[in-house]
Parts: sequence; structure tokens; C-alpha cells
Amino acid sequence: MSNVNDIIIIGAGQSGGWAAKTLRDSGFTGSVLMIGNESHLPYERPPLSKQVLLGELAPGACQLWSQERLLEWGIKVELGNHVELVDRNSGQVVCRDGKSFHFDQLLLATGSRPRRLICEGAELEGVHYLRTIEDCLAMRAKLGPASRLVVVGGGWIGLEVASGLRARGAHATVLEASNQLCGRSLPPSLSKYFLEQHLRRGVDVRLGARLKRFVGNGKIQGVELDDGAILPATVVLVGIGAVPNDDLARSCGLDVGNGIVVDEHCRTADPRIFACGDVADQPLGQARVRFESWKNAQDQGVAAAKAMLGVEPVTRELPWFWSDQFDINFQLVGIVPPGAQQYRKVNAGDNGFIDFFVQEGRLVAAAAINSPRELREAKRAIQKALPFSEDGLLLIQGEGDAPERQEKER
Repeated sequence: MSNVNDIIIIGAGQSGGWAAKTLRDSGFTGSVLMIGNESHLPYERPPLSKQVLLGELAPGACQLWSQERLLEWGIKVELGNHVELVDRNSGQVVCRDGKSFHFDQLLLATGSRPRRLICEGAELEGVHYLRTIEDCLAMRAKLGPASRLVVVGGGWIGLEVASGLRARGAHATVLEASNQLCGRSLPPSLSKYFLEQHLRRGVDVRLGARLKRFVGNGKIQGVELDDGAILPATVVLVGIGAVPNDDLARSCGLDVGNGIVVDEHCRTADPRIFACGDVADQPLGQARVRFESWKNAQDQGVAAAKAMLGVEPVTRELPWFWSDQFDINFQLVGIVPPGAQQYRKVNAGDNGFIDFFVQEGRLVAAAAINSPRELREAKRAIQKALPFSEDGLLLIQGEGDAPERQEKER
């Protein structure tokens, strides 16, 4: 580490922010610079689809640390700027405004962006994506008790927004092209559970729905389906997945798959360059995955910083995410593999339950509805690789119908 004086972090979000803090916490005394294309200091994104969108929290409540605290730590921040070039030969990054900065080590924490929907009317006022504080505030300005929300995409972010607005009395419709909600991350039984909960509370959920175009004269007025039906809409949220921001890595010749390819220590093929968070295509067992989750962003930021300093690697945490919808708290820990057996334990009296996913006699994942204590116990069992006992549990599904891969939209 004696020859490392300048570390640059491209991306001033949660993952990059935690990496910067960890560098200082671990004793690094050189220069640390974060460059972010948003105008905000590092902040958490999950509240944007919940409390901030509903006006229950100010955007500033999402901020991780104040400017004063970052100055105290000696972390420089270049906000509202975009890195256009990484020169690996000279160890320079060049920004859109012409500024250039030297690095001895570089961390790419560039995150992801919403996948755009290409169809007629997609540019109409009132058609929104939800990723940044600006996205959230723009959408919030269009909402009210008389709103008619149409969500395109039955994933986590769309369901959270639909549930929040429906609980406030707004009309909400969710359009999902496939035959189940959250099909990339949930087995059919849990997808069915969320479908039933939304339908019971008055959300109009349409599976197998094919969107043709958005209708309006400058502003959104409706959503036309391929069967000719037009759904009235005053606001639309498009939530059809995310795309990793890996353009910089591609342009400077790094290996890119479903994101920037890294090893178990967040290191790219260039030993001076690391990547973490939503943009990182990381190894998991015999497979490679890219996680879009709050916990992975934070954990990988910490792990990348430790690896950059050459200190003892951080123990890999189990993947975990949560979603709050209506009065439902959902949490999932671990990876649900294809072919896993699924068992359920119901908590009498509180409308909660926990599903256990078992492979080769071992618990590999657990999903909990309003059962945080039981999930913590399951997490310990997974970490210790304890034998699983199915005594007294209900078999929900056998082999063959678990989801193929697991991701969390943010």
C-alpha cells in the first residue's frame, strides 16, 4: 500500500459512500475522491419508493452523512459531474467538464439505471421511472387522492409504489407481462401470495398484460393494451428492471458480462481497478450474479475498500433483501436455487409465516412474511450448514418450480 496515494471512487451512491468511509476507518491516509453524476451526497434509495414518495420523509432523511462529516473524514466529493474516460495507461479519469484526476487505485461504483420502455407515447408527461431523488420528487408532484396510477412491471418497486398509493386511496393498476409477479425472484407460491394480497386490497393486477402504447396529448391520459383496452391513467410508473452502468468499464477494455466482471474480492482483471454494488458481476458458488439490493450495495462497498487496502477479506454475507407492502413485511435471505424443496411454517395468530428452501438436506434460503425472529434463526442455520428437519412443516413445492435466478429491483 506504500505506493497507493490516490484512490478515486466513481459513483457517489450507497456502495461508493460506504467504500470511502471504510477506507478511512481502515487507516488509509491518502487522497479519497468520490465523483458522482447526481447533485446529492451519498444516500439510500429504498425510501424513495416508500416514505419519500408518499411525503412521509424528506429526501434529506435518506442521506448517509453530512458534508461536514465527509470533510472531517477527509473525503473529497465531486458532485454533478460525469466521468467520460478512464485512461488505464496514465491512471487518469477525465470528466465531462474537462477536469481530470489521477488514481493509483480506482473503484467503479456506478450502479444501475432503469431499463427504458420503447413504445409510442413513452415521452409523455406523467410517464415516470424511479431511481433517483429527482425521479421521486417529479413523480410525487403528480400524485394525489384522485390519482390513477398504472404500473408497468410487476416487480418489487412497482408493487411497493402500488401498495403505498392504494393505501392512500388512489386507484392502482399493475400490468405484468408474465404469468406471475416478481417471477425472477419468487417461487410460484409466494408470487401467488402477493397477488392475492394486492387484489384483496383493491389493486387491479393484470397478468399476461401486453402494453401497446401510452395515450395522451402531451400528458399521459391512458395506457392502451394490445387487446385494444385503454386504462385511464394520470401517472405511470415503468418498472421493468435495471441495466448496469458498465459503459466506462467497456470503453477502457475491462471484462464485462452482466455488469463489470469481478472476483470474490471485487477486483477486475486490472489489479488497480475494483467494482462494487449494482454494477458488479460477482461469483457465487459455480455461478455469477449481479445483485440490486441495499445490503449488497453496502456490503460490497465495505468489501471492496478492504480489498483495495490488502487487509483480510471480509466474510461474504448471505444475500438479503426486504419489501414493505401494505401491512406486510417480506424478507428473504439466501439464494433460492432451481429444484429446491419448499416447506412452510405458519405463525398462528399474526398472519405470518416462513418458507424454508432446502437442497440436499440443507437449508439454503428462507422467505418470511411478518416473521423477522424466525428469519434470523433461519439465517443462523444457513450459515452453520445445519441439517434440516421437516418435522411438522408443510411441503409447499417439490423439485422443479423454484425461480431460475434472484434479483432485487431498487
